[in-house]
Amino acid sequence: MLTPMEVEYFRTLLTDQLNRLLTQASQAAAELASEDSRASEAIDRACVHSDQEMKLRIKSRESRLINKVRMALDRIDAGIYGLCEVCEEPISVERLKARPVTSKCILCKEMEERMEALSP
Repeated sequence: MLTPMEVEYFRTLLTDQLNRLLTQASQAAAELASEDSRASEAIDRACVHSDQEMKLRIKSRESRLINKVRMALDRIDAGIYGLCEVCEEPISVERLKARPVTSKCILCKEMEERMEALSP
């Protein structure tokens, strides 16, 4: 089980990460809007369109990460951060430091990945 000091460490870490991600998402949205209005020639529009698609894929990944960070903060608020959602055993501090948004211990995550690999 995490100590109160460790919980606050992860709360700060996750809050800082969330703020950075939200700032980046806001900047990316502003860039997409300004690039679209600047594209005038067909080639420029094609390049801008390709860049926008790549940025939207990145934004989608960031959006999923934002959701995971928010869910981790919700688990902190609920007092269940650091407990595996599958087996309810404590997740190691080392694993949480490597992946603060994780909700599964390493054994349950490995089992999940093995099951995914077996499914068609």
